Amino acid sequence: MGGAGHCHGPVGGRSWAPASGAIVGSWALPGARWASVGFNDALNHPDTREICISTLVDPRLGDNYPFDVVLKMARLARACTRDDPESRPTWVQVNRGRESVAVFLRTAAGELIRAGNVIARDGCWSFLKGGIFANFSGPAEILFEVIRGINIGARTQLWKYGLTMSHYNPLPWSNGDRTKMKTFTRKVSIIEKTPVRDLVTKGGRRIGTKEKGEIPGNICKQNCRGRCLISIKQTQSSFPFGCGMNHYIVENVDYQNWFASRFRYTTFTNEMKWYSTEKKQGQENYTIADAMVRFAKQNGISIRGHNIFWDDPKYQPDWVKNLSPNDLREAAAKRINSVVSRYAGQLIAWDVMNENLHFSFYEDKLGEDASAEYFSTAHQLDPGTRLFMNEYNTIEDCTDEAANPFNYKKRLEEILSYPGNQGILAGIGVQGHFSSDQPNLAYMRASLDILATTGLPIWLTEVDVGRGPNQAEYLEQVLREGYSHPGVEGIIMFVGPAIAGFNVTTLADKDFKNTPSGDVVDKLIDEWKSKPTEIKADSEGSIEVSLFHGDYNITIKDPVSNSLTRWNYNMIKDDTTGTVHIHINA
Repeated sequence: MGGAGHCHGPVGGRSWAPASGAIVGSWALPGARWASVGFNDALNHPDTREICISTLVDPRLGDNYPFDVVLKMARLARACTRDDPESRPTWVQVNRGRESVAVFLRTAAGELIRAGNVIARDGCWSFLKGGIFANFSGPAEILFEVIRGINIGARTQLWKYGLTMSHYNPLPWSNGDRTKMKTFTRKVSIIEKTPVRDLVTKGGRRIGTKEKGEIPGNICKQNCRGRCLISIKQTQSSFPFGCGMNHYIVENVDYQNWFASRFRYTTFTNEMKWYSTEKKQGQENYTIADAMVRFAKQNGISIRGHNIFWDDPKYQPDWVKNLSPNDLREAAAKRINSVVSRYAGQLIAWDVMNENLHFSFYEDKLGEDASAEYFSTAHQLDPGTRLFMNEYNTIEDCTDEAANPFNYKKRLEEILSYPGNQGILAGIGVQGHFSSDQPNLAYMRASLDILATTGLPIWLTEVDVGRGPNQAEYLEQVLREGYSHPGVEGIIMFVGPAIAGFNVTTLADKDFKNTPSGDVVDKLIDEWKSKPTEIKADSEGSIEVSLFHGDYNITIKDPVSNSLTRWNYNMIKDDTTGTVHIHINA
């Protein structure tokens, strides 16, 4: 069928357009391994191209088994082929101004399932990407929704350029073997030197490998051929995988031991928030927060500051809620100067304005640039600490339009383009509060892909999963999906032991025995680090080893002379030195 991609008549202030400008087809889900519908769409383009809607289904699944689908919309450079379902990018465009465009599946029962959305513009193509978890089978239609924005009352044309649907693939983590996917091996040549013996390491990495990925190294010891034993032990991972903590840790030794034995990164769940540090106006109290900072420092635990301000009116100190704009501005200035100055240089991050895609307490009272101004102030007070937005439902819920990744990017760009903010060390915080339902991992991945186009580090900042029979399984899926994404540079969970009041995702019972979710976390902590290893140098005096980024103790033992040489080594993803020499006295 052909069509110009016009949106059909408005329904309730919205316009709906099927995938080709008319009802162009449906396909059975999940049925055969492949089901596809081809049709032509002029797309207001000089030539007419073939567009293919394809669903790739795991043949092992039954007809009614739920499955994940990644929806990708992309320009077609050639016709769809069965061998190349994901190679084509896809785009949308409107004929005037800016419009929010969403894509839905409509089931035979009439249910509309949102899959993703984008801000489409006049004069350029916008990339639309998303995903769904489809717990139905049978025919479904693809619909585009144009949500009226500045063009209310105008007839909006929506042009599409390509469409592909494919089965969500949990790789690279589903087979549990990340080594094969991340290892890059390079041989190191040996150059004889006497009387000095060298241990040579040479690290290489594949483009796109992230800090938490595995980095190969070649370790060579001259004059040690075939006899030296090289022991390698990782002392700390460079990928931040941490856990929230609360005030119970100040006095509970068992909680302290439980936490310090597992985690090196944390966020205080409430203790740095304004309503905790200044319950009454003018009476600041940092006693608990300071004690928690001391505990963290004593145990080598890095802290994310959470938070300077919270844009939700519900979570202001009671005395703040009804302040006049002038009084609020004065009180907020004292707050940010107090808390940021107090902990300057002691934190790795600050959540500056919490949840301001959903709420606007400060903007409503102080003007639309309130958040941008507080980012500027925080940067001036603590320029070396990375500053984050922190939002929920950006990766968890594709139905929450306010927090979709495009709105997140737009808001962050507004903040960073504010005069004087261009040099801010910025980051992207996505909370990750998942319900007890099957997580939409396809949408999570698509959202992270979109956010990663900023080039800024992404952190999952408050991960938990609602109570349910599959909680541990779903928690593991979410954590693996986040960890394996190249844009994600840290994960903090808001989980913990029952004795500390963590009742959404509990890792340990009142006796500190693991729950199933606790077993998952301990398993991943162990998995995401290099295991201690001892390798004998080969006949060329070299070994090859794959290592996660992090800190290592390396010991070289010569069994003939019984001599030992110890070395501390830090393997980082951006190390460009290539070759490192350790000199060992003969």
